[in-house]
Amino acid sequence: MYNNILTEQKGQIQFITINRPNQLNALNKETIEELNKAIVAANQDAQTGVIILTGSGEKSFVAGADIKEFADFNV
Repeated sequence: MYNNILTEQKGQIQFITINRPNQLNALNKETIEELNKAIVAANQDAQTGVIILTGSGEKSFVAGADIKEFADFNV
C-alpha cells in the first residue's frame, strides 16, 4: 500500500512509522504524500483514538528534508 511508511493498528492506537532508515527517514515528496494519506485515513477511522508517528532504525526519527530532491529545482 505504501512505499515509505508502515501502518499498524493496535486497539485504538494507529502506529505510523516512517520507514527509510538508510536515508535517516529524511522526508521526500512521496513520503510526505504517504504520511498525509495515512493520517487522513486514521483520522477518519472511528476505531482510531490516537495516532503515534515514529521512525524506523536506530539513528534518527526524521533527519529533515531529503536534500537529493533539491537537485531537481532550478533556483
